[in-house]
Amino acid sequence: MKGKGGDVGSRFPLSSREVAAASTVVLGFVLGLLGVYLTMPASDYSFLKLPRTLEDLQILRDHLETYTSDYTAQVLVGYCMVYIFMQTFMIPGTVFMSLLAGALFGVFKGVALVVFTATAGASSCYFLSKLIGRPLVFSLWPDKLSFFQEQVNLNSCLTCVYFAGKMSENCFFNSQVARRRGGLLNYMLFLRLTPTLPNTFINVASPIVDVPYHIFFLATLIGLVPAAYVTVKVFTCEA
Repeated sequence: MKGKGGDVGSRFPLSSREVAAASTVVLGFVLGLLGVYLTMPASDYSFLKLPRTLEDLQILRDHLETYTSDYTAQVLVGYCMVYIFMQTFMIPGTVFMSLLAGALFGVFKGVALVVFTATAGASSCYFLSKLIGRPLVFSLWPDKLSFFQEQVNLNSCLTCVYFAGKMSENCFFNSQVARRRGGLLNYMLFLRLTPTLPNTFINVASPIVDVPYHIFFLATLIGLVPAAYVTVKVFTCEA
């Protein structure tokens, strides 16, 4: 662990290669969204903004309904890229995007779209965290991370409850993963289906505590279906 404790704290936690990789991810999303925007017909797109309220969502839906029928591919690609971008960088508001999917595409297509984009976004966040999350955590919380690792090795989380905030959640998650290696898929499904831990936290913490990607992927794909159905169905009924 040399270089990941005190030495790391004295320098920027990310290498130039890691910064370049993260910047490439951001640039890829920006170029993709720009490409979608340029393929749309000339019009006033001042209504295009991330919805933060149900009123914003209603306005956005009313404007996009016509575009969805005439430019289905562009709207789908644009929707997917925005949703995945928000999931990747943990930007609040994906619930409104899920509601929008139901309003624009109906229940079943909307659920399929939300599950696909949410799983893709969670996977993108997983790999981004795998790339730059660990050095950041080692830099910011080296002592606590060492303690968490000891807890994983001992398969114990008795002392974790004394730590507050996100790092307490990380300790709890770390210990639970270590104790449930044999039935990890069931445990990850449980986390996705219940509010035990925030989904964004699970996305970031999973690679750091060595949850295999295939377990993460299956639990995310299956576990998000019920919530996606309820969310999409709600706004479909209101519409």
